[in-house]
Amino acid sequence: MSFANEKTFENAVKEKKLEEVHSAYEGALDSVPFGVSFPNIIGELELETRSEFEDRSPIDHSILLGRFPRSTSHEVNEAIRAARDAFEEWSLTDWSQRVSIFKKIANVMRNEKFLLAAAVTLDNGKNRYEAIADVDEAIDFIEFYCDQMALHEGFIVETPIAYEGEKSISVMRPYGIWAIICPFNFPVAITTGMATAAMITGNTVIIKPSSLAPLPVYMICQIMRFAGLPPGVLNFVAGPGAEVGDALIHHPEINGIAFTGSKEIGYSIIRSSINRWPRPVIAEMGGKNAIIVSSKADLDDAVDGVVASAFGYGGQKCSACSRVIVFEDVVDVFIRKLIGKTQTLKIGDPRERDAFLGPVISEKAADDFVKFANLARTDGKILTGGLRITGGIFDRGYYVEPTVVADLPSDHFLIKNELFLPFLCVQRAPDLEEAIKRANDVEYGLTGGIFTTDEKEIEHYFDHIEAGVVYANRRRGGSTGAMVGAQPFGGWKASGSTGKGAGGSYYLMQFMKEQSRTRCQKT
Repeated sequence: MSFANEKTFENAVKEKKLEEVHSAYEGALDSVPFGVSFPNIIGELELETRSEFEDRSPIDHSILLGRFPRSTSHEVNEAIRAARDAFEEWSLTDWSQRVSIFKKIANVMRNEKFLLAAAVTLDNGKNRYEAIADVDEAIDFIEFYCDQMALHEGFIVETPIAYEGEKSISVMRPYGIWAIICPFNFPVAITTGMATAAMITGNTVIIKPSSLAPLPVYMICQIMRFAGLPPGVLNFVAGPGAEVGDALIHHPEINGIAFTGSKEIGYSIIRSSINRWPRPVIAEMGGKNAIIVSSKADLDDAVDGVVASAFGYGGQKCSACSRVIVFEDVVDVFIRKLIGKTQTLKIGDPRERDAFLGPVISEKAADDFVKFANLARTDGKILTGGLRITGGIFDRGYYVEPTVVADLPSDHFLIKNELFLPFLCVQRAPDLEEAIKRANDVEYGLTGGIFTTDEKEIEHYFDHIEAGVVYANRRRGGSTGAMVGAQPFGGWKASGSTGKGAGGSYYLMQFMKEQSRTRCQKT
């Protein structure tokens, strides 16, 4: 296999081209198309609707990024008709031709990388480092899934002979039409990963973007169309979840659903999965991820890993570290270092080079932050942060302080529930057994990490932690930053519906069903 991760910033540092990356991104900020009405994409047509909704930047809500269709079940039905009409020809297209199209798509996305990253920053508030990484990951998904199709030769396998005169093969075949329901936090990477997996295996798709960040999703759909996807293979329908999402989920002609979002919505999709017959649902539904810090940890490494994972993109990642469980004999020193590191983080306009933390996604998210901070003050102790930031540009966006909380009861709401905010709860534990018990004592099981120099502690942690993606001593991100190919991303328990991670070797097969084919000859 020829796959290698994109890693734009890391490669730029090695090649001493970092300034070129910064200049390309900054130039792209002025080139993002916005302020106009964007259409749905249904079959070969671009269609507007009578009603629209506004897409405004969380950086500064006076910036109107665009107007998108407020679609209804009518547009969903039209998209399903287009996807159905395109399915047979696309499903019978040789897998190598589909791979060739997606290789071209990956190359076009490379050429448009900085424009896409700039759109991500403007639409969901990621800083440039996270926004470019979002696009890098999307390219990684495409390249990895192309390699997987080639490695498995289209998932066609010759099977053993059962009887003389028989010849059998196992063929993985596409299901049909997939609904792809996207999150706001990784509008390029996660959308591209889910949609590519469905289409490269022969399915057609209807993509519903998050209404909080539809612009980058629209842009990648246009790239995919113009790079060679036949009409109807990909359809884009924007609109509210209560209208468009529900219409997709409950439509009898939707053959599969790929979803990334909240546990509540994910569970409702899973419950609706039996329609005319059982349908596959690939749902990634968040996390309440813990990092354990042992008394044998390098505390500076641990602080860096926790801060990166707790406060990167404002904690608005399903993999974010929202709990850190520290051995009692080092907790005071760790907390002191943690507070010091957190207070150095630069909060501001994410378009600026030195901004670490930009806005949260919406007014509702900012209101939730204030509500949770007040709850923490009442029931625990805020060690740093806890305030919404005001004044100047902060009044036009949704900016909050990265917050560290301690002394909450172990069964507290803030300990148990995903908040999706820059909110870190510190818990204490006497030893590894108790730390793992507390880490596992939540509904979720997505990511986790441990910091310790003791190999036996690492092995014990890996063997007993209930999470799909785990790390030991990962300073760049103690619970975040899974790389396509190397670290398949999928959750256990309430975090995922299949236990097979995106960017891993088992992911594509979920979008296909097996058919056993036997030819008999007279002997």
